[in-house]
Amino acid sequence: MKGDYVVKINNELFSYTEYEDIPKEFDHVIKFVPDEILPPHSEADHEEMDSWNDKFQKLMEIERARSN
Repeated sequence: MKGDYVVKINNELFSYTEYEDIPKEFDHVIKFVPDEILPPHSEADHEEMDSWNDKFQKLMEIERARSN
C-alpha cells in the first residue's frame, strides 16, 4: 500500500513509501498517510480504504508492545 509512513527506531526517523516495507519492530509511529485513492472508487478501492484503520491499529499494537 503506497503512502507516506515514518517510524522512529532508536531516536532515528525512517521513512517508507510502501506500508509493507515498515519493519516489524520500531519504537513509535510518527506518520501514517496512505495515498489518496481518487474517485470514482471501485469495490476494490473501498476494500483498500476500509483496511487503512486496521493497518494503522496493527502498527499501534507494535508500538504499545515495545513501550511495555
